Amino acid sequence: MRIWSLGRLISPAVAAFILALGLLVVPAGAQEGPSASNPTAEAVNEQQLLDELNKVQGRVTIPDRKAATLQQPQGREYQDFHEGVLPWIGTIAIVGMLLVLALFYFVRGRIRTQADESGARILRFNALERLAHWITATAFIVLAVTGLNFVFGKRLLMPLIGPEAFSTWSVWAKYAHDFGSWAFMAGVLLILVLWVWDNLPDRYDANWLKSAGGLFDRSNKTHPPAGRFNAGQKFIFWAVVLGGIALSVSGIFMLFPFYFTDVNGMQMAQYIHATVGVLMIAVIIAHIYIGTVGMEGAYDAMGSGTVDLNWAKEHHSAWVEEQQRKASGRVPPPHTAPEPAE
Repeated sequence: MRIWSLGRLISPAVAAFILALGLLVVPAGAQEGPSASNPTAEAVNEQQLLDELNKVQGRVTIPDRKAATLQQPQGREYQDFHEGVLPWIGTIAIVGMLLVLALFYFVRGRIRTQADESGARILRFNALERLAHWITATAFIVLAVTGLNFVFGKRLLMPLIGPEAFSTWSVWAKYAHDFGSWAFMAGVLLILVLWVWDNLPDRYDANWLKSAGGLFDRSNKTHPPAGRFNAGQKFIFWAVVLGGIALSVSGIFMLFPFYFTDVNGMQMAQYIHATVGVLMIAVIIAHIYIGTVGMEGAYDAMGSGTVDLNWAKEHHSAWVEEQQRKASGRVPPPHTAPEPAE
């Protein structure tokens, strides 16, 4: 009886020991079998899908199948560009140009006309030419302000006016940008037709560039001869025309999304549009400076269309001689070019 009672006490203890040992040993062994695999560790991760398929896609029931693409490597590259590289390009170009012009103004001062006003006026630009200029200029200012909002608005403007006001402003800025673009494209085409012949290289350009147009001569005595447009103005013209064409083509791609190209082409269009846009803003800032406070008498050319004769002789002497020759009915001998005015 005692042995039996002892066995009854030992048996539960042995069973408990064996059960505890099994709990420690069996899971370790079970992990080696397929039934205890870790689905999270063995699942294909996002980077593997991108490396293998170049995109992460899902399933959609709407007609637009492009919505099924959730991620692609080029999208991340574009995000890095838009959020990092582009703001730096814009800041360096625009702020840098403003600083250079401010330094130039304080060092060089305003470029003034050497001679007093003659009292005689000469027609510089007719009504159609001024209309083309102001259409292009006004449209570009609208596009520049609204375009910069896409790049810097949430960084600079939204903290000042708040999210709701910024959202309302951005919606209207988008409408202004989209509709104003057509006026800009028409203006660029018009100035190309009107002025392309006068902006071709001529024999005065090299000398003008050599002396930098007298811009750095504080005595105001260096005014190299120039035709209707000098080399600096020709640079502005071709920057506006070629840059305007690049903005127009890339802008049309974005006005009609996915009509001409896929998402990669859309992103390339935005690379071009944004980069050319901020660089053109910097160029136009310089143009506005020279045409207003930078040079005495320059604004009259696009304001009233006429300039003082002495101003014209100092800055565009070859053009004045040509206009006076036409007015007097004199024609230069064939195969000869007029000598540049000194």
